[in-house]
Amino acid sequence: MIDPNMAASAYANSQRIAVSSSSESGDTSSSSGSGSSGGVSFADLVKGKAEDALDTMRASEVMSAKAITGEADITKVVEAVTAAEVTLQTVVALRDRMISSYQEIMRMPI
Repeated sequence: MIDPNMAASAYANSQRIAVSSSSESGDTSSSSGSGSSGGVSFADLVKGKAEDALDTMRASEVMSAKAITGEADITKVVEAVTAAEVTLQTVVALRDRMISSYQEIMRMPI
């Protein structure tokens, strides 16, 4: 089960990283349509995290293939597969939560 406090702190940490990286690259544009005075939009944050999840899964596949051919250390393979497993569990938990939230919104009276 995902702890909401951990999720909130991870989100805040992601915001800090995104803001610091955009300020380092000289990007001063405000997030479009968010109404905030700067930072990253929620859509950009989700897109970035989805890409990170895909990268983790791809790295695990590469390490698994290297293990089959005998090119990789078994410890590195286990680390990559474990990271992929945790990533998959997180993505599934987020998907379930989004579906639950959508269903709750659809039940709201107009």
